Amino acid sequence: MGKHTAAHIVWDWNGTLFHDTEAVIGATNAAFEEIGLEPITLEKYRALYCVPVPKFYERLLGRLPTEDEWLLMDSTFHRHYTHHAGDCRLTDGAEDLLAGWQGAGRSQSILSMYDHDRLVPLVRGFGITDRFLRVDGRTGPSGGSKAEYMVRHLGTLDGVAPERTVVIGDAADDAVAALHAGAQAVLYTGGSHSRASLEGAGVPVVDSLAEAVREAERIAEAA
Repeated sequence: MGKHTAAHIVWDWNGTLFHDTEAVIGATNAAFEEIGLEPITLEKYRALYCVPVPKFYERLLGRLPTEDEWLLMDSTFHRHYTHHAGDCRLTDGAEDLLAGWQGAGRSQSILSMYDHDRLVPLVRGFGITDRFLRVDGRTGPSGGSKAEYMVRHLGTLDGVAPERTVVIGDAADDAVAALHAGAQAVLYTGGSHSRASLEGAGVPVVDSLAEAVREAERIAEAA
């Protein structure tokens, strides 16, 4: 697609472009049931969720899960999530925002911690793959941070400058990853974190993807 000198957005997928909150909560509670934890509400999930994911479980257990518990919970989560993800849809307005950003001559990509081999066909199924320079998912073990993935992702994007890149995501780790890679971030309250936990990341926090895109444009153009 040639060189890109305009603002670039790196989109998170789960909880940002992809509205999968119900699937995540259902899969989380299925994982909790395996080791005798009580079900969690969406509000409590958003207040406590963090990465690496074993730390999230520590907040609920009062201790880190054992290796066997982690493996059991992780496999249960992904099994249940995969089953229900097919019922989820893009976040309201996402398709128009993607089309508008691309139509203005700007570039965008996806970086997700969802398994790469599952992410790519899921994005393709919505007919939006051509909106992105690249779609990358997790290729290593689950549960970790996005920071090193972000560095590699931006390094593959020809002509995209990190300082003119804005990461849009729903988790504090998206902001950490952006900073690690020399980019900036805007965080969206419609996914995995509460507004209070997102505000601790020290980046703009918004309540809609439309606001996120407007903020990304402002930040990138000022860089």
